[in-house]
Amino acid sequence: MQFPTNSRRGILALAAAGLLAPLGALAQGDKPLRVILPLSAGSGADGAIRAISTQLAKAAGHPVVIENLPGAGGITGTAQIVRGPRDGSMIGVVSNNHVVNPSVYPSIPFDAIQDIAPITIIGATPFVVVANPAVPARNIQELVALAKAKPGTLNYGSSGNGTILHLGAAMLVDQARLDIKHIPYKGMGMLMNDLLSGQVQWGVVALAPAAPHIKSGTLRALGVTTAQRVPSMPDLPTVAEQGLPNYALEGWIAAIGPKDLPMAERNRLHQAFQQALAQPEARNALIAQGYEIKLTPPEATTAFMRSELQRMAEVVKNVRVKVD
Repeated sequence: MQFPTNSRRGILALAAAGLLAPLGALAQGDKPLRVILPLSAGSGADGAIRAISTQLAKAAGHPVVIENLPGAGGITGTAQIVRGPRDGSMIGVVSNNHVVNPSVYPSIPFDAIQDIAPITIIGATPFVVVANPAVPARNIQELVALAKAKPGTLNYGSSGNGTILHLGAAMLVDQARLDIKHIPYKGMGMLMNDLLSGQVQWGVVALAPAAPHIKSGTLRALGVTTAQRVPSMPDLPTVAEQGLPNYALEGWIAAIGPKDLPMAERNRLHQAFQQALAQPEARNALIAQGYEIKLTPPEATTAFMRSELQRMAEVVKNVRVKVD
């Protein structure tokens, strides 16, 4: 599904005209704005939110306190968001995993759509297939050929069983019909460490944290996961270009609140993100993290997440991923 369009020029015009005023009444009293990240420190979403937190605090009129609550593919932290206060003083920032989990876990303690109040899709980012330089493959075709020549001997890592990074690699394995072992980690940081050390041979990771390692040669980029090549690495072919035409995947992060968060609060929170990302400091920081800014309004965010829930259910079915 395509993201709903958002007028960046419109946001900038509002900011210039002073119509995006500080949102001092965003939350009740003097409470800080708690931002729950059901993801580990060092993840792409973690870096993105920390990069814009100063400007978000100014826009909200309250300090921003970021809390990482990883576990169970994001379920642990999201359960806290679902039970949070309905006064706009606490929100969560979730990734694709939020709409993947209902298909890979036998049960979760909330409904991924009914028990949340979507606020905005903040941005989207490419993933990249990377390998440790010791792996004798310089592109996707060579990785596929190597795996077929030595079935059962290669391995790939992910940020956790059933996570979007697991699905990204599993999609490649499924579409190329490969026999490769999966090694799940507890978060992106641990995965990156073992990719760099060679404990795992390849994996699908967020582009921004991988980019410095690709540039230095400590990781080798084999292909980008999006439907189109990315401007920051125009010479890196997509996975689809390299013999898997049905392959396409990108990451996204979304701000959500608990169920029954009033629409007025959702709109004010959406406006806070608009105001924050109208500032060059925050906008450039998010772009530097590898994100394309989206800022969809609440109603469009709900529609997008419903669509992604259905799409990811089909992907999970195809790659046969389940978590006990």
